[in-house]
Amino acid sequence: MSTTYTPARSSFAARRSRAAGSRALLFTLECALGIVCLILVAALAHWFQWLLPVAVLLYMLIVVPTALLCGFWQAVIVSLSAVVIHSIFTARQPVVNAAADPVNSITLVAFVLTALIVSRLSARVTGHARESESWGEQMQDLYEFTRRTLQMNLHIEPGPQLAELIHDIFAVEAVVVFDADLHETYQAGYWNMDPQELAQNVYYFETSDDDPVTGLGRRVLRLGAVPIGSLVVRGETSPLTNNAIASLIAITFDRYRAFANESQIETERRTEQLRATVLDSLAHAYKTPLTAIRAASTGLGEMGRLSRGQAELVALIDEQTDLLNDLTTRLLTTARLDAGEVTLQAAPVGVASLIDEVVASLGDRLASTRVSIRLEDDDLVLCCDRQLMLTLLTQYIDNACKYSIYGTTISIGVTQARTEMIFSVHSYGPEIPHADRERIFDRYYRSSSSAPRAAGTGIGLAVAKRAAQMHGGHVWVSSDEIKGTTFFAAIPTNALQRQSA
Repeated sequence: MSTTYTPARSSFAARRSRAAGSRALLFTLECALGIVCLILVAALAHWFQWLLPVAVLLYMLIVVPTALLCGFWQAVIVSLSAVVIHSIFTARQPVVNAAADPVNSITLVAFVLTALIVSRLSARVTGHARESESWGEQMQDLYEFTRRTLQMNLHIEPGPQLAELIHDIFAVEAVVVFDADLHETYQAGYWNMDPQELAQNVYYFETSDDDPVTGLGRRVLRLGAVPIGSLVVRGETSPLTNNAIASLIAITFDRYRAFANESQIETERRTEQLRATVLDSLAHAYKTPLTAIRAASTGLGEMGRLSRGQAELVALIDEQTDLLNDLTTRLLTTARLDAGEVTLQAAPVGVASLIDEVVASLGDRLASTRVSIRLEDDDLVLCCDRQLMLTLLTQYIDNACKYSIYGTTISIGVTQARTEMIFSVHSYGPEIPHADRERIFDRYYRSSSSAPRAAGTGIGLAVAKRAAQMHGGHVWVSSDEIKGTTFFAAIPTNALQRQSA
């Protein structure tokens, strides 16, 4: 690593050395110019025999502009030089001895102190002015960077655009941005080292610092406390500017992801809407031929005089027709629920009779399965839409029948809570993974653990969920390899009041 970074470090150090040499030369020239002006004033004062206060005022006219235009230390050197030069010229006067005159000594000391104070004040004012100017330029650059990021095209990855903007707006030598989510590195400018490795090290080791030797500014990009990438710049930038750039990059990455998610959600919504429309149309179209097929098979059965093989074929037609009819009914019910075409017709319903009706309708499916019904109270009454609750419970029990292990018992339970009634259907079958327990209630989704065991469309549980939501309730599932799987539906005890609220 050290050998990799050496060229960049040497290059930046050489530039800093050249800049320091230029500043030293300028410092020397400024001091020399001030001293030359002092010698000229001292010579004139000696030639015309000016009094010390007059010479001091002339010296002040040289020291103060030096402090304002050049700096404090230049003014200090010029001030001390003025005392030395004036002493040299005064010592040559045959009449007046400056060293012996206490007034002259006090005047020179007062001059030096005044010159130093004025120089310090002027240097401080000049420094503040330069800092304000520098901050103004940095704020202008940050404003421009912010404006450009807000106008950025978020249909494409922002990383390359951000790297080029930083390189151009802040005039840095090189910049690299690492996006941890996409695991991509974007660079601009010339790098003598591997920028990808450098940026990834900053991210993984969470290094945020400014190295004056190499000129590198390292920052970890964060959203809150979560690191999402890194930034490395090489050039003359302040730590506060680097912090601001890193924050703006993190915000831009977050905006890009939010925009991408929103676009994906909108695309999925339109796809789902189109698919639901097509399936609804198909379901309506299937109803007419299914009715004709069922009528024809029923007529064949009633005609009699069918051989055993022919009777079995007619029975098979009836069975498959019932399956297709059930599927189209579910599709139509789903479409009506999603379209808001179903109005809740709430009325008091006996829970025991509701469950008996569902079990009776699934008599053929449950013929080889033991069913256990556990009610907290045989007189439980629920204010609900009877047809929707029949749909919900039919789906739960039919689903348990599909995936339960042969010879096990399906348990149906109802318990009364404070403001809702909880229906549960328990069976022993394959465990539903944690990742699937929310998604299995989404339309067309089937759990990977249960899909190979039985045929299905992934519509039934979505219809059950929507039926519960129509009552103001909710559904969930718990699953364990040993304890089995239980589907729950919590329905408010008075759905009519819930709907009105």
